Amino acid sequence: MSHYALVGPLPPYRGGIAHFTLRTWQTLLERGHDVTPVTFTRQYPGPLFPGTSQYEDLPSPTPTPVHRWIDSTGPWSWWSTGRRLHRLAPDALVFNYWMPFFAPSYGTVLRAAGRPAIGLIHNAIPHERRPGDRPLGSWFLRACAGCVVLSAEVERDLRTLGVEAPIRRIEHPIYDHFGEVLPRDEARRRLGLDPDRPLLLFFGYVRAYKGLDLLIEALDRLGDRHPTVQLVVAGEFYEDEQAYRREIARRGLDTRVHLRAGYVPDDDVSLLFSACDAVVQPYRTATQSGVAQIAYHFGRPMVITDVGGLAEIVPHELAGLVVPPGDAEALAAAVDRIFEPGVLERLERGVADRRALFSWERLAEAIEDLAIPR
Repeated sequence: MSHYALVGPLPPYRGGIAHFTLRTWQTLLERGHDVTPVTFTRQYPGPLFPGTSQYEDLPSPTPTPVHRWIDSTGPWSWWSTGRRLHRLAPDALVFNYWMPFFAPSYGTVLRAAGRPAIGLIHNAIPHERRPGDRPLGSWFLRACAGCVVLSAEVERDLRTLGVEAPIRRIEHPIYDHFGEVLPRDEARRRLGLDPDRPLLLFFGYVRAYKGLDLLIEALDRLGDRHPTVQLVVAGEFYEDEQAYRREIARRGLDTRVHLRAGYVPDDDVSLLFSACDAVVQPYRTATQSGVAQIAYHFGRPMVITDVGGLAEIVPHELAGLVVPPGDAEALAAAVDRIFEPGVLERLERGVADRRALFSWERLAEAIEDLAIPR
């Protein structure tokens, strides 16, 4: 068995990447590896974080103590972390990477450690781009001995950035730590929602590229075809929440759109996904989606846009419906279709059939494969 140093956010840091790092750690331990977990003393400087808090107010579920060594804005910590890892001499460093902001710290740790590095690359080029993204990302990514990606688009982006190392592409594993599926009526009762009305879910941070405005417009366009369809929006707003509320009111959708603004604690995730009939991801841009992998865990079909690797994860008419991005009319037509007789039930069967593709073991196997000396 091997010794890995796993670098990335871990609880009490919140969000999908922290969950991903934790599940990677747990899976490597289950496969008999020795894992040294390394995370941040400071992940983001407060003024740069768009949400209300970087932390979850929950007991840490980490398997063993975590080494909180990296200050994302403190170069002295990057060198000291690298030297510590050099002394520990793991077989490989495994970095969870998702934005160029972390490239200077990660790249310095990698070089100071002097050990082979594997990148678990969620995004090679960010959705919301800024000057310097490409050279910063390239500086870290080109130093990796191998990369694991979760979509064909990220693989193409890595090659665009000049990465020549081996790449392994797998499907994004399912987020399976949010509990079991609850009866739909019970979940709706606990959320205070009408159990007899069709229910859509928009889940996660609200940012411009995620297209919530298009979904609100699509719900309005349904008009008399589905006047009882309701929508729950659950997530923290990184945009102007009041602008969305004004748009909902302007369209007369106050009784149909339920905003649950704020970070969603883990205990509420099972309620929301169990309550809904389908999950809608009307993204303008994307690479892959952790939200889709939560939907798979709870057996919920999806309506998605054909951006990034989403259509790889949710094939059209098998596990959901795929529409062009930026098209509210197409989105409305997909919602209309998903509630046609028999369609929802057929797509639910497709979701159940595909779940086995998205295992954490496949991620661990990709890491193990890349870590074998060539």
